[in-house]
Amino acid sequence: MRYELFYWPTIQGRGEYVRLALEEAGADYVDVARTARGVSAMMRMMEEKSGTPPFAPPFLKAGKLVIGQTANILLYLGSRHALSPKAEPGKLWVHQLQLTVADFLLEIHDTHHPLGPSLYYEDQRSEARKRTGEFCRNISAISSGCWTRAAANGSPAASSPISISLCSRSWKDCVTLFPIG
Repeated sequence: MRYELFYWPTIQGRGEYVRLALEEAGADYVDVARTARGVSAMMRMMEEKSGTPPFAPPFLKAGKLVIGQTANILLYLGSRHALSPKAEPGKLWVHQLQLTVADFLLEIHDTHHPLGPSLYYEDQRSEARKRTGEFCRNISAISSGCWTRAAANGSPAASSPISISLCSRSWKDCVTLFPIG
């Protein structure tokens, strides 16, 4: 089956996680909005009055199925392309991690746009400084070793030069969220 991915053609954001999963799976897909008249096609799908139209990009068309929300798309792709554990506890745990990543990215976004995404950073710089200070204090309070470089300890991150790992006092190992560099 050939998937159709719908996401803004020039924004690296939530859709990038879906692109990475599709690439990792070696899936056949087209990045619709990056084609001629693709953004118009994406907008038409969101304006659809019947069925279950997506609210916003990213969304994935898989045959007749239209799946919205990054975490939901990744849950779908993970089980179909062996990108996540087969057992239910593992699937749910990986999904939980993706939802945590989504929450964390929103927190990071809000350090630059605490009053709203439609305002320029320059128009909310003072508030952004306050929000960033709060964000940093909260991260420090969670764990002094929360974000670490991956050690060559056999973790999935050991193969990449640098990766960001989320650690918790209750986990034996760090969980690599995504590689960098």
